[in-house]
Amino acid sequence: MATVVLIPALYGLGWVLTQPLGLILPETTASRLSLIGTVLSLVLFVLILPSWVRQRWNSRHPWRMLGLRSRRQAPSSGRCLVAGLLQSVALLTLISLPLLLGSWGRWLGELNAADALNALALCFGVGLAEELLFRGWLWGELSQYTGPRTAVVTQALIFSLVHTRFNLGVLPMVGLLVGLTLLGLILAVQRRLNDGSLWGCVGLHGGLVGGWFALQGGLLQISPSAPHWLIGPGGAHPNPLGGLVGIAALTVLLCRQLTALARAPRP
Repeated sequence: MATVVLIPALYGLGWVLTQPLGLILPETTASRLSLIGTVLSLVLFVLILPSWVRQRWNSRHPWRMLGLRSRRQAPSSGRCLVAGLLQSVALLTLISLPLLLGSWGRWLGELNAADALNALALCFGVGLAEELLFRGWLWGELSQYTGPRTAVVTQALIFSLVHTRFNLGVLPMVGLLVGLTLLGLILAVQRRLNDGSLWGCVGLHGGLVGGWFALQGGLLQISPSAPHWLIGPGGAHPNPLGGLVGIAALTVLLCRQLTALARAPRP
């Protein structure tokens, strides 16, 4: 019960704490208040996590259990982070190449300072926050109830449902659900491959989010006629993970990861 209530309760508390700002600063928009409330909720989440993990998971090393602090035998956090970022670059390259080769996209290579900073903020902010939530806390909580293997699939399904837009139509929505579920599985397997370190997941997830923002922000000009099966659903704001190329690339990556995991020595 506490697992189900925690995140909505923190989100609601963050919303309540931001409401006085609307009275003090009337020019503050609703979207900005929502963003501030989300950040406050995240701060509260991080503050309570150590005691939560100590009490509910019976662990004396909460940050190690969550994957933010590497075990002695594990690869370094920096190495995992860079490897994850390189994986995201490879995936975005595979998604972008058909656009360029098929004349649906044109490389501009232009990115102003504001968009570059936004891309970096999305990369490390969203990457760290969501990985700590889904592959850190949620996976750990689900493992307490269902076991680690079932928890891997369950966290991926929850991750996809939270991020899917349900106003896209049946086929686009199914494509996005499949792509996001594959990404959730890949990120979980990546953490296993990194001996429990979360930083490879942060690099891969954050690199995809920040990298796609940078591509759309000026690096790549995408034609309005680009097919949805290629660029993914979403209209003016497409998500390439829901397209056929994105799903195929994620499937190949997951198969490679599972092969590597099967060949890895048992602890």
